[in-house]
Amino acid sequence: MSTDQEAPESQVKTENETVTEQPHTELVEHEPTVEELQQALAQTEQKAQENWDKAVRAQAEMENLKRRTQKDLEDAHKFALTNFAKELLPVLDSLLLGLQAATGDSEEVKKFREGSELTIKQFESVFAKFKIETIDPIGQPFNAEQHQAMAMQAVEGAVPNTVVNVFQKGYMLNGRLLRPAMVLVAKAPEKKPTDTPNIDEQA
Repeated sequence: MSTDQEAPESQVKTENETVTEQPHTELVEHEPTVEELQQALAQTEQKAQENWDKAVRAQAEMENLKRRTQKDLEDAHKFALTNFAKELLPVLDSLLLGLQAATGDSEEVKKFREGSELTIKQFESVFAKFKIETIDPIGQPFNAEQHQAMAMQAVEGAVPNTVVNVFQKGYMLNGRLLRPAMVLVAKAPEKKPTDTPNIDEQA
């Protein structure tokens, strides 16, 4: 009987010893060095700068897009009549040519001239209302951006490179060229050959 009772105590003792024999390990945290902290700070600052640069570029692109869109809308309003105005110009040209060709003193010619002049004035009034300006540069210096030189001619008394005749008037819409003026430009007179040069006989 005593042998059976001692067995459990021995067994318990063995288990307790086993438990106490297990090593006790402690977790030791690694403290970063100053160099590691500085490196981490530098990386963080670099990422922050990159993100800031991206944000600034995105903002600038949005502002540019906004300005371009606003300009496109303004141009659309300003120049919506461009094609329509271009189609009207030949009609006005025909009226002007007809008025120039209407010569004579008969009543029919007078009435035709009066009607044509009234219609032309109405055209000019409508053009002024919609900011369509006439380019009639006679006597002005030649401007390649607004004038189309049809020919050059030496004209007595005219300053070279000035417009001496306008074959067809030009037009602008809100500062944008609709059609250049077709002009005749004065050029410098050709130099005449000089007479026999004087010879210094005493030379």
